[in-house]
Amino acid sequence: MGDSHGSRPGPHSGVRFELLGPLRALRDGVAIPLGPPKQRAVLAVLLLQEGRPMSYDGLVEAVWGGSPPVHVRNLVQKYVSGLRRALGDGPGLEWTGNGYRLNGAGIDDLRERRRLIDEAMAARDAGDLRRAGELVASAEELWRGEFAEGLQAPYLAAERLRWAEKRLTVLEARLAGAIDLGRSFEYVHELVRLVAAHPLRERPVELLMLALYRTGRGVDALMAYEELRQRLAEALGADPGPALRSLHARILRQDPALMAAPVPVG
Repeated sequence: MGDSHGSRPGPHSGVRFELLGPLRALRDGVAIPLGPPKQRAVLAVLLLQEGRPMSYDGLVEAVWGGSPPVHVRNLVQKYVSGLRRALGDGPGLEWTGNGYRLNGAGIDDLRERRRLIDEAMAARDAGDLRRAGELVASAEELWRGEFAEGLQAPYLAAERLRWAEKRLTVLEARLAGAIDLGRSFEYVHELVRLVAAHPLRERPVELLMLALYRTGRGVDALMAYEELRQRLAEALGADPGPALRSLHARILRQDPALMAAPVPVG
């Protein structure tokens, strides 16, 4: 699905913008050179305003943080001029009196992802877990790397963290749906990798425990819990949360409902 969107332009300007990975601007499927990294960061920050003006001070804070270079005003003017030249007669980058505003531009892969996730949630609510899983997988294929990958700016760093969390939550929901569909066996290895990548996160361990239990590996499920309990104790001095403790107790007593009951997709 990811490649099928590669040359579809934005809704107004004829330029397609993407931020689910390194920033890209495409005209008729051809990448537009966007200049040096800080100039690209300015564009990414303005794209994220979704047509709202951003004050000069706000833009400087977003791109350079609290200690901008002494010649930052010249840099902003240089980068805005560079972006106007790069974008040509496509999106308009204007000074409104209140700030810089990017007109006729949207973050197209982000918009497509939002539509796919909304459709997946509607399918899930209608009980069509298979369709929901397909839509979420299509949304995941839009990612080409980290959000605004490679651009150094405080505003973008915060957005990158926020989007990493959103992406992980969607991945967990997709895996939970697959387990509900009886596909525990084929996703055990993916869940093991997810736990290794996020060793203090409880939801992947919860899903791994359920997948292991449903494939006849109850002892391994209990070991996964114990390993997380030890990691949490050592790193945070904390115990697993109530959802995980409840699942652990149900596995210990071999609750027959665990073999069929769906896990809520959170």
